Amino acid sequence: MSSNAFSTPSGTLLGTAPATASAAVPAGLPHRAALVTGGSRGIGAAIALRLAQDGADVAITYVRGEEAARAVVAKIEGFGRRGVALRCDAADADAAADAVHRAADALGRLDILVNNAGIGVLGPITGLAGPDVDQTLAVNVRAVLLACRAAAERLADGGRIISVGSALSRYAGGPGSTLYGLSKSALTGLTKPLARELGPRGITVNVIQPGAVDTDLNPADGPLAEGQRAANALGRFGTTEEIASLVAYLVSTEAGFITGTELVADGGHAA
Repeated sequence: MSSNAFSTPSGTLLGTAPATASAAVPAGLPHRAALVTGGSRGIGAAIALRLAQDGADVAITYVRGEEAARAVVAKIEGFGRRGVALRCDAADADAAADAVHRAADALGRLDILVNNAGIGVLGPITGLAGPDVDQTLAVNVRAVLLACRAAAERLADGGRIISVGSALSRYAGGPGSTLYGLSKSALTGLTKPLARELGPRGITVNVIQPGAVDTDLNPADGPLAEGQRAANALGRFGTTEEIASLVAYLVSTEAGFITGTELVADGGHAA
C-alpha cells in the first residue's frame, strides 16, 4: 500500500502510513519535519526534494495539479522519508494556517516552514482589477503571515522559517511589476520583527530573494528570457536546485546564527 498522504478538498488526509522505502537516509536533517507551501512544482518542488534528500520528512501544499504533487511525494519517499501532500488554496483566509496544523499533525512535529507558494499578476497599475489585487495580497502576504502565526504555535524550539520572496523587491523590475513587487517586499517587513519575536526560542526567520530562475512559469527559453539573462552578471538563469541549496543551508545547524535577514540569489543582477 502506498504511504502517500493526500488531502481531499475538505481537508481529510488519505493514506498516512509511514514510508517504507529502503533508500539510505543522509544525516543532515534526521528526525526533522518540514512544510513547503507550493511544493508540487518549480522552486517549491526542488526545495521539498532537497530537504527530503537531507533527511527530513516533508509535507507540501498544492492548489491544482494533484498528479504533480503525487510525483513529488513519490520522490520524497524514494529518499526513505515520509511525504505528505495537502490541497490548500492560500487565497482562502483559513487555509494557510490550517495547512500548517495539518502538516504538523500528519508528520508528528514541525521543525521547518518554507513559505514558497505565490502568484504573480503583471500589468500596468491602471489595468489592475480589484480581484487581482486582492488575490495577490491574499496569497503572497496574508497567507504567509497566517502560516507564520500558526507555525509559531507548532514549531519546535530551534526551528526555521524561510520565505521565498523576489529580487524585484531589491531593484526596480520592468513595467507592470508594481503589484508583485509590493507583495514580495512585504515579506521583508514580516521577516525582521518576527525574527526578534521568535529568537528567544532559537527559531530563525529569513527571506530568500531569487532573481531569474528557470521554471515553467519563467522558462530560460521563454519570450522574456533574453532581457533577464543579459541583466545578470553571470549571463544565465539560476536553477531551482541552486535556490533549494540555499534553503538547505539556512535550515542547517551551521546557519543557526543567521536570522532576520535577506539573502539575494539573483545572478548578480543588482551587482
